[in-house]
Amino acid sequence: MKDRVAAIDCGTNSIRLLVADVSDGVAEELVRDMRIVRLGQDVDATGRLAPEAIERTLAATREYAETIAALHADRVRFCATSAARDASNAEEFAAAVEAIVGVRIEILTGIEEAKASFVGATRGLASDGDALVVDIGGGSTELVVGRDEVVAWSTSLDVGSVRMTERFLSTDPPTAGEIDACSSYLRDALTAEALGLAPVATLVGVAGTITTVAAHAMNLPAYDRSAIHGAQLSIDQTRAACAALAGMTVDERRALPFMHPGRADVIGGGALVLDAVLTSLPLATDALIVSEHDILDGIAFA
Repeated sequence: MKDRVAAIDCGTNSIRLLVADVSDGVAEELVRDMRIVRLGQDVDATGRLAPEAIERTLAATREYAETIAALHADRVRFCATSAARDASNAEEFAAAVEAIVGVRIEILTGIEEAKASFVGATRGLASDGDALVVDIGGGSTELVVGRDEVVAWSTSLDVGSVRMTERFLSTDPPTAGEIDACSSYLRDALTAEALGLAPVATLVGVAGTITTVAAHAMNLPAYDRSAIHGAQLSIDQTRAACAALAGMTVDERRALPFMHPGRADVIGGGALVLDAVLTSLPLATDALIVSEHDILDGIAFA
């Protein structure tokens, strides 16, 4: 018997919808959609969700609610992450979402977010040993180690594409000093000693920052999920793409054929987070596996 599930992942930069029919652990996607709403606008500085950011997000939520109703989903989950975790007025936002969607919003803890990312990323992923899944969001980065959907270690760090851009990268293009300051901060946050992370042989990257960096590293003529999913990039290749994106102007990024226009102003901060992950963590591999399955899938199939 099929179970029709609808999952909404509301992050710091984007909100996404997945509707799928699930039967015996196999999913048939009906809808997968993403909108850039920047819910986390200025949250790092103010500790509150901005009224205009709330309204952008609620507008997208209304459209998603119409889609869910039209497809007669049996189960609906709405999960929010870093921006809602950090905001003092998150309850106001949660009440508005519940009035629209009809379900109580789940504000995931950092560890819950990390585990959902791991479950989503590792569905269908063949791995002989432990895998480190890296999920770079707008407000936070989740690092998870596990095997076969069993999490052995996880952490959530308050570093992400929007947060790093707002905090460090104020000019266009960023100055060398801004990039150095951001990178130094990230290296301190991602030291293996502080995290207590042992070397892992499989590295998996998920979410929009990493898939966009992958598209740049692969020189894709357009954003292509099928080409990106499962791609294996060398660490050097990935770091070169990170450096290139971090140093561009917003207009130069926006002109790239694979770049979502709503990601162009913050991808530099996300790229610097990824570069710090690749240079600071103990990795027993020289390759990054890129997955198009992430926390949204984890929310849907949990």
